[in-house]
Amino acid sequence: MIRVGIVTGTRAEYGLLRPVIERVQRADDMELRLIVTGMHLEAAYGNTQEEIERDGYPVAHKIPMHLSSDQPASLVRSMSTELAGFADVFERDATDILVVLGDRYEILPPVIAATMFQIPIAHIHGGELTEGMIDDAVRHAVTKMSDLHFTSTETYRRRVIQMGEQPSHVFCVGALGVENIQRVARLDRKTLCEKFGGHFAHPFVMVTYHPVTLEHHTAERQFQNLLEVVEHHPEYRYIFTYANADADGAVINRMIEAYVAAHPEQAVAVVSMGMVGYLSALSYTTMVLGNSSSGIIEAPSFHIPTVNIGNRQLGRVRAASVIDCGYREDEIEAAFVRAVSSEFRALCRKTKNPYEGTETSATIVSKLREFLQTYRGEQKYFYDIDFLLPCEDGKHGGKAL
Repeated sequence: MIRVGIVTGTRAEYGLLRPVIERVQRADDMELRLIVTGMHLEAAYGNTQEEIERDGYPVAHKIPMHLSSDQPASLVRSMSTELAGFADVFERDATDILVVLGDRYEILPPVIAATMFQIPIAHIHGGELTEGMIDDAVRHAVTKMSDLHFTSTETYRRRVIQMGEQPSHVFCVGALGVENIQRVARLDRKTLCEKFGGHFAHPFVMVTYHPVTLEHHTAERQFQNLLEVVEHHPEYRYIFTYANADADGAVINRMIEAYVAAHPEQAVAVVSMGMVGYLSALSYTTMVLGNSSSGIIEAPSFHIPTVNIGNRQLGRVRAASVIDCGYREDEIEAAFVRAVSSEFRALCRKTKNPYEGTETSATIVSKLREFLQTYRGEQKYFYDIDFLLPCEDGKHGGKAL
């Protein structure tokens, strides 16, 4: 029996991992070891561990981080607590392979622990770029500690290989979020209203904004500019989802709560909608506004506009339905107006999502099985590729390495 450890630390990541979790649980030759940590275990972020339990997936281990603050020193201490928790788990509970997704800081401690215990690691969504985020460094670090890689586009597959990973262990499978859109039965508007409030009965905009962690203490000013634009457009209702537990995320969440309290007829804040609720909302929304990866990866499959603000998603492959803009109020306003124009909405209806794959979760589970059939604890070897080094003046044309 193959013991598959799967780590989840946030509501969004759990929603993406869910089809993989389901396939592992159903497999006759696999034993699911679901490990829950991070924001799932925090009351301030909705205690979303309860969603996992309601979905019927057995949680093997809960590893708290005690996220008392969103400031760097506190986050580092929380990561050390998490790292110690994973050491305890791996010491007493054997795992054949560990599956992780993405780039957030709470993924780094389990990967470090697994590396020290010589547990092979499978990484989903490697090779991507988010140049405005510390997540970029975390993602690439996880790639170098991982043995098996599942990327969402061919561009990202090539980048993982460029980082020295063996091509035979790097697979372009598409994005799990897009597979969820294709396989999940979504809620109708009436049910959305019953679960989350009457705003969903009107034309509405989904707003998700996270701090840009490499831009220190900019969140308040940037988000205020977004709120000013929202004020200009009372013809829409606004569904705010909360920021993650990144540095300054609490600043954004306080501003959301203050805005909703002052505009209860226009706006509502939702701590967690769950995967089905969120995807259902996307199917009816006028646009996605903010800087979340869901506006880049999932929204194009609904053929709706995304207004992507600032640098948080800088470097990601994007569809033609994504409008990039700066942080200034006038830049966000111009992008908003363009997004609701009939011309741009017609373009969105023809957009192809570059993150679409075929049988994404099935391929991941199949490749896990194939890998473990031959894996005997072999040491990783760096895969060198031929490329031209830049000349001293920074231009291409130097000697090949």
